[in-house]
Amino acid sequence: MRIIALLVLLIPGILAVFGIKIMRDSLFAEYYPIFFNPGLQFFAGLILFVGGTLFIGGFIVYRDRKNKYNAIPEQPEDTRKDG
Repeated sequence: MRIIALLVLLIPGILAVFGIKIMRDSLFAEYYPIFFNPGLQFFAGLILFVGGTLFIGGFIVYRDRKNKYNAIPEQPEDTRKDG
């Protein structure tokens, strides 16, 4: 089961890395033939990067909520009365 979860996270991670790569390539004038202009290539890279990052972030948030994990534990309220 953990192998499947790793693969589910690995594929969007690879897409996000490829998105960064084609954004970088569009800035340094190295174009792929399937894109018509550098702006389209940059936008496609941005979509891949944001989509992959959001998928991984959503997976982590879902897992933390399922396991009831709080990164910042709640502080007990002060019960003293003033005066």
